[in-house]
Amino acid sequence: MNTITLIRNRAINSARRILTGSRTSLFFGSTPAKSDHTLSIANNSLKPRFNHDRANHHPFQIHRTKGIDVAQKVFGLPSSNFAPPSMHFSLSTSSRDVSTFKVRNFSTSVETRVKDNNNFERIYVQGGMNNVKPLVVESVHKEDERDLGGDVNVSVGKTKGEEDSEVEKEAWKLLQGAVVTYCGNPVGTMAANDPGDKIPLNYDQVFIRDFIPSALAFLLRGESEIVKNFLLHTLQLQSWEKTVDCYSPGQGLMPASFKVRTVALDEDNHEEVLDPDFGESAIGRVAPVDSGLWWIILLRAYGKLTGDCSLQERADVQTGLKMILNLCLTDGFDMFPSLLVTDGSCMIDRRMGIHGHPLEIQALFYSALRCSREMLVATDGTNNLIRAINNRLSALSFHIREYYWVDMKKMNEIYRYKTEEYSTDAINKFNIYPEQIPLWLMDWIPEEGGYLIGNLQPAHMDFRFFSLGNLWSIVSSLGTPRQNQAILNLIEAKWDDLVGHMPLKICYPALDNEEWRIVTGCDPKNTPWSYHNGGSWPTLLWQFTLACIKMGRIELAQKAVALAEKRLPVDSWPEYYDTRTGKFIGKQARMYQTWTIAGFLTSKMLLKNPEMASMLFWEEDYELLDICVCGLSKSGRKRCSRGAARSQILV
Repeated sequence: MNTITLIRNRAINSARRILTGSRTSLFFGSTPAKSDHTLSIANNSLKPRFNHDRANHHPFQIHRTKGIDVAQKVFGLPSSNFAPPSMHFSLSTSSRDVSTFKVRNFSTSVETRVKDNNNFERIYVQGGMNNVKPLVVESVHKEDERDLGGDVNVSVGKTKGEEDSEVEKEAWKLLQGAVVTYCGNPVGTMAANDPGDKIPLNYDQVFIRDFIPSALAFLLRGESEIVKNFLLHTLQLQSWEKTVDCYSPGQGLMPASFKVRTVALDEDNHEEVLDPDFGESAIGRVAPVDSGLWWIILLRAYGKLTGDCSLQERADVQTGLKMILNLCLTDGFDMFPSLLVTDGSCMIDRRMGIHGHPLEIQALFYSALRCSREMLVATDGTNNLIRAINNRLSALSFHIREYYWVDMKKMNEIYRYKTEEYSTDAINKFNIYPEQIPLWLMDWIPEEGGYLIGNLQPAHMDFRFFSLGNLWSIVSSLGTPRQNQAILNLIEAKWDDLVGHMPLKICYPALDNEEWRIVTGCDPKNTPWSYHNGGSWPTLLWQFTLACIKMGRIELAQKAVALAEKRLPVDSWPEYYDTRTGKFIGKQARMYQTWTIAGFLTSKMLLKNPEMASMLFWEEDYELLDICVCGLSKSGRKRCSRGAARSQILV
């Protein structure tokens, strides 16, 4: 894999960011897609684009591009990305030039980009416009340094000298076989591509949440075209009319999935169309709340891993982003900063008793808000929205850390709760009855571990452990650093329960007997230790790997990936596993499930290049702890809790 190392001088001293670029591969022998990586020149409007010569791919060249890119083909938009005829860069490096690769963690702080009123375009990076420094292209040989000006991030391919294993080669072949094209361009991957499945139901569609690990796998491999197409086409679908029984949900809702269909124009002519599902065809007719949140998260990841921030700055993308945020931040009757949703509105898309304020949605919501805070272009029209994002982030982080967290100390506190407290100074603010503490939990939770509960409502705490919500709380820093470590401590201590024969339990423990009948409505697919009711889902492997890398526990991720690598290809890459320890393939599991394949590949690439993980997670943002608009300190009614939040971080 050909790479070049690009170093950005952040200050007068030698502190630098090192980023790499790689070529994009072909899909199904189609014409080579132009790379979307853009090099910005800080003092003029010239923006040459990377163009990779596939016939002779060893030299790495930067050319002026002729033609239009995929987005312009789709939307018919003019381009400002083309260099004038006099602009031509050419540089080359052999594959021997790069032997090491390091990336500084530049996800630790978030700044909103300010609109540039000058007549040139920039790629904005951490530090904003006031911190733009010259770009130095550096190989291992110091004498080859040269200053091109501007800033650029470029995605990486495989690390030099590392070959894919036979399992990885098989997985890549299967993933590319699942690619869905629209008008000749790749736009996503179908949920499952089992050649033996005669009735695919909706598994032949492209799901937004399912595509996330596929997108990351492609981006980490240096293949960005399919991700850009996916982001733009789903954005286009956002504006479609969507109704159930003559009622339409709010603007900004993203579809759960879409399917490419061929329709006849006349006897001789046909055309392809995208047919989205916003929940009107889903089981239970539930709107996919997490789709828009995942879309925002992927948009940021695309910018981080490719360096192409121009996609985020497009007017239509900014509009779509604001529509999702306005939908999520709409005022309602709720007293909590957490997002109120119905059952089945996320990965657990069947009735499982998660209605209310499920942790998974809160973690994705928090993450999407932090992404938006980075990507929104600050103008007079967005100042109020940015202020609302900051206020919500501060309130949500405190709410989850304070009220969702359980460990031995917190359990003992709940065990001694007084109830029916009518006071602004009440300790038991949600009127939780101690009898709600399940018997299994008292002996299950380890001394050195803890976790965030699955849900919190008045007089109700859902004490089940939900893996995705806890893992994404680590990734997004919704939990405190101490809480994040404790979650991984718990997973390590309860490895047999949460990992067993196949990582990772979607939730623990399973609902059974009368509880199963009442909560699930006797769902035959969600029987105890199956599917969403305690089943084991290999796709969760990539979130687990990312969380472990962030917290410096990479050995846990390696152990889980090695376990999955032995079984998944033998078992034909199933969707999920059944039984208490994940020993059996799920009774209704689809084979060759795409996000199982992509989750494995993403995990492998993150382990090979752990420095790339810093682009996909967030560090603690201490400024959020200082944001408070409650006004309690002025009213004298009670003391604000913001100080307590900071004290938890600094322990």
